[in-house]
Amino acid sequence: MEDRPNAPRGARERARAAVMGELLASARARLGTDGPAHLSLRAVARDLGVSSSAVYRYVESRDALLTLLIVEAYDAVGEVAESAAAHARAGGSSPAQTWLAVARGVRAWALANPHSFELIYGTPVPGYQAPQDTVAAAVRIWAVIVSIMLEGFDDGSLAPTGPDFDPDGLVTAEALAFAGMGAPQDVPTESARAVVRSFTLFASLIGGLTAELYGHLHRVADDFPGVFDAMIATAAAGVGLHVDLLG
Repeated sequence: MEDRPNAPRGARERARAAVMGELLASARARLGTDGPAHLSLRAVARDLGVSSSAVYRYVESRDALLTLLIVEAYDAVGEVAESAAAHARAGGSSPAQTWLAVARGVRAWALANPHSFELIYGTPVPGYQAPQDTVAAAVRIWAVIVSIMLEGFDDGSLAPTGPDFDPDGLVTAEALAFAGMGAPQDVPTESARAVVRSFTLFASLIGGLTAELYGHLHRVADDFPGVFDAMIATAAAGVGLHVDLLG
């Protein structure tokens, strides 16, 4: 009997969650037909067969809806990266092979969800300012990349072929703290270089996927998965992760 007062609230929460699920599914579909810049609550309301005012009871604005979709996409790709890294490590993979597994996992996600990829890694939506709410989800993939770089650094397998450089002042204190390195003045030079080099892994991943998804390799690449692996491995070698593609 003590649970009965909570039942109506639970029912309302379930109903709200169901409506939010339908709303986000409609908005996701609209990303494909209209593009992020033209996403509209009116169109989503039409898809759901309700009035615009009904939709506003769940999201306060177009930008609020975009934020929900952006966080959802960042969390999705972050989860893919985390899962791929965990699976590779459990199988005894080296940091370099772990990175290849992560990159392949993210590629599979991007090919299956091109409009979500475009939303978070494509052209910024005019007039939209991402709130702080998006940050925690956005950095999940970078956390995986940094962890792989630092694993290579710690086990001695990291052997960069790219140039040395002075990392002082190149990244924010916040980024170094996020990587678990503390204050800038306490970070060893080589560790700071590893963090800076992690940007190359991220840029090569997003750049390679962008080239494939947006048709820049059309009539150039014949074996897209093979070309992707070669791009990822080539960039990874520069930062010190040497992936064996022939083994």
